[in-house]
Amino acid sequence: DGITWYTRFFRAAIYLLAMIYLFMGVSIVADRFMAAIEVITSHEREVVVKKYNGEKTTILVRVWNETVSNLTLMALGSSAPEILLSIIEIVGNGFEAGDLGPGTIVGSAAFNLYIIIAVCMVSVPTGQIRKIERNDVFYVTVVWSTFAYIWLYLILAVFSPNVVE
Repeated sequence: DGITWYTRFFRAAIYLLAMIYLFMGVSIVADRFMAAIEVITSHEREVVVKKYNGEKTTILVRVWNETVSNLTLMALGSSAPEILLSIIEIVGNGFEAGDLGPGTIVGSAAFNLYIIIAVCMVSVPTGQIRKIERNDVFYVTVVWSTFAYIWLYLILAVFSPNVVE
């Protein structure tokens, strides 16, 4: 193929340096993103509440619910690359889904739901017991995600086989 070993080595070195440079850029952007999120979610407001004896007092409460902000951040952080890739692909294909888009998003969501939860369960040290504090959010996520996967399977394999690829 006319490519010598030193040309391949030189290309590999250039590609490696470019990847390191790009990863450093992603790291800087991610640090800024997390700092901005911390500023947004740390906002507090004063609320007047009554004590048991009827006396009014002012307390500081966070504007953002901690669970909602954590779930939102997790969704943005884990799915943003796939969603942006799909948007770029759709715009490049004249606003039609390509090979990468829908499958990437669904696969990423399934990975995030099932594999990450499995790793969290397996990583608990032997002899320790840990539990999810707020099961309601977990159950809602599992039910709706599982429903979406079953619905997608039914649409693609049962109701319209070989129509959508």
